[in-house]
Amino acid sequence: MLDPKKYKFENLVLAEKITNILTKAVLEGEIKSGEQLVELEYQKLFNISRSPIREAFRKLEKMGMVEIIPRKGTFVKSLSQRDIEENFPVRATLEGLAAKMAYQNRDEYFLNDLEQKLLDMEAAAEKHDSMRFWKEHSVFHEFFIEKSENKILRDVLFNLRTQSLWFQFSYKYFQEDLKRAYRVHENILEMFKTEETQPVELENFVRQHIEWAKDKFLKYLQEI
Repeated sequence: MLDPKKYKFENLVLAEKITNILTKAVLEGEIKSGEQLVELEYQKLFNISRSPIREAFRKLEKMGMVEIIPRKGTFVKSLSQRDIEENFPVRATLEGLAAKMAYQNRDEYFLNDLEQKLLDMEAAAEKHDSMRFWKEHSVFHEFFIEKSENKILRDVLFNLRTQSLWFQFSYKYFQEDLKRAYRVHENILEMFKTEETQPVELENFVRQHIEWAKDKFLKYLQEI
């Protein structure tokens, strides 16, 4: 029988919770790029020991959201063009693969979930609610990633997609492209629903959609 005290299970659970809180704060701009995360401040804020705070910082470092600099501290990363150039092509390839695998596993419940999420995206686009739209968009993608039923793929894409949302929210990006993005996802849903769809066609469509987004994002960064 394992000894819970030996493995500090409580600290691991706390670290996961702190990681989720800090990730949300960074994504929504409550914590800014370049800002230092001070251990002592979070110890006081959450009334917990140093150990889960440090573990949360290490998790955020693995996710690519912070830099831990020896003898200086932990800082939220400042985003660069290279971050986008490295993230999007990998994500495009893996999400295309996830879509192909999800097509082979699709069922009525999955298709209904995708359709409902598309309606939520449409409602957000009609109201020009960019933040809500991209959150609903993210869940749409998470549905088919989950339906790939491949844990390694899901885990890798979770970090890549978290970074991608961070890019978008940091730059208040894609304000003008909501309706176009909605139509793209309308096509994705239709491909999932159609019996004649070739899985490789769906894979290529999703991959090209994300590659187009990369090119558009880089152009946007050059103009600001």
